[in-house]
Amino acid sequence: MGTISDLPVALVEQILSRVPLTSLIAVQSTCKTCNALSKTQIFGKTRQQFLGFMMIDFGLYSIKFDLQGLNYESDFVEPSIKRVSILDQLDIFKVFHCEGLLLCVFRGNRWPVVWNPYLGGTRWIQPISDFHKYQVSDKFAFGYENKNHFFGFNDIYDLNSSAWRVLEVNPDCDIKCGVSLKGNTYFFAKEIAKAPNVEDFLVCFDFTAERFGPRLPLPFHSCGLFSEHVTLSCVRDEHLAVLYRRYNGVMEIYITTKIEPNEVFWSNFLKVDLTTFPDRFYGSRSHYFFIDEEKKVAVVFKNEPEWTMDCSYQTAYIIGKGGYLKSVKFGETPNDRKHNNAWNINSFMLSSYVPSLVQL
Repeated sequence: MGTISDLPVALVEQILSRVPLTSLIAVQSTCKTCNALSKTQIFGKTRQQFLGFMMIDFGLYSIKFDLQGLNYESDFVEPSIKRVSILDQLDIFKVFHCEGLLLCVFRGNRWPVVWNPYLGGTRWIQPISDFHKYQVSDKFAFGYENKNHFFGFNDIYDLNSSAWRVLEVNPDCDIKCGVSLKGNTYFFAKEIAKAPNVEDFLVCFDFTAERFGPRLPLPFHSCGLFSEHVTLSCVRDEHLAVLYRRYNGVMEIYITTKIEPNEVFWSNFLKVDLTTFPDRFYGSRSHYFFIDEEKKVAVVFKNEPEWTMDCSYQTAYIIGKGGYLKSVKFGETPNDRKHNNAWNINSFMLSSYVPSLVQL
């Protein structure tokens, strides 16, 4: 009887491309070929897929998005989504990603956990106080200094020493969304003021200096209107991208050409007029995204589902220059009582995920 190692390498690569991220570590033990190819693919040598995580109904899902077959003549795109079973019994309301590790914060009086999806290890974090309960409004930074991982910024938890320490830091601004990049966390933030037309900017929590850096300029100025939306995304843990949807329906995406805690430079990646797109996309106020520099497209997700008589589902919109638009349906959920007839997509993890070998 033949084994998987007897198959052509190209076929084994195709098989591995369909294996969920959280199962690849188990596949490696089946044969030497699988071990070598899975490591090569998962650490970005040959894999051209986008890997990430998203939350639906307070559950965590791994998402894989394959754009290899996409070009302006051919539209073959293959997304897949799978619920993470290890955290299936807990309601998650926040997830943060830093270089292959996920920090998950739960509803209720439960300890947060740091999880390595690739190796499967977890570290449950005892709060700094027995009386502390994490709130939806709590802000977190997740990063590292010399590969020693930390999270928090008023109270810092050190994963190496398993200890908390208190910092006296104040961002002196209204922090909105944030992402981890190169060991630091960058936040979209606004001046603290009641007037709608206030200054907005980028601010970095620097884990080496253990403080916030100076305010960094954005390539636009948002008016703070309800119809506007700003969100951040990472590009291969090398660049930061920002999506800005204006009140008039114009969507702009910029990418950094250089970014450090005290300096940033931007380049325009894409600008489109959403009023020319279908109502089901234009009518959504909030968007989350990742970009593919090679294909020169942005993949944009709405934060609410679409419906048929039998199921609800998510749609990803692939947007390129010259009015290119392709919609891809994925993650169908039956309309039954178990799912409460709704998807509650309350957070997206759309950073390029490269697994970590950090032991927890």
